[in-house]
Amino acid sequence: MALVHVVIALALGEFVFFLNAVGRARGLYKVPAPATTGHEMFERYFRVQMNTLEQLVVFVPAMLMFATYVSAYVAAALGVLFIIGRALYFRDYVRAPAKREVGFLLSVIPNSVLLIGGLAGALITLVRHG
Repeated sequence: MALVHVVIALALGEFVFFLNAVGRARGLYKVPAPATTGHEMFERYFRVQMNTLEQLVVFVPAMLMFATYVSAYVAAALGVLFIIGRALYFRDYVRAPAKREVGFLLSVIPNSVLLIGGLAGALITLVRHG
């Protein structure tokens, strides 16, 4: 399980990096708080941050469930794929939002597998053990 926790910590660290990038973009593109619009480039950074937050809400508990009921090693591998996907999503969305598909898919597919596998594992355990 320690490996799963390391991967979750890396994903959260990546999110902190995105938070800092939004802060820098806010200053660079002169978008004063609490505004979330105002310059297209700032908005790109902000959307990456928010989309990643939306994905993390699923990722963290789904990864823990999958690791508990299915396999910690497979969960960790899917988690690494998620982190790579988020990095590609960040790079591509900031450069050209229309070209974000690969990063998005490398995030949403692992998330879906983690969630479905974790739920299936929990249900199977519930049925077997009451």
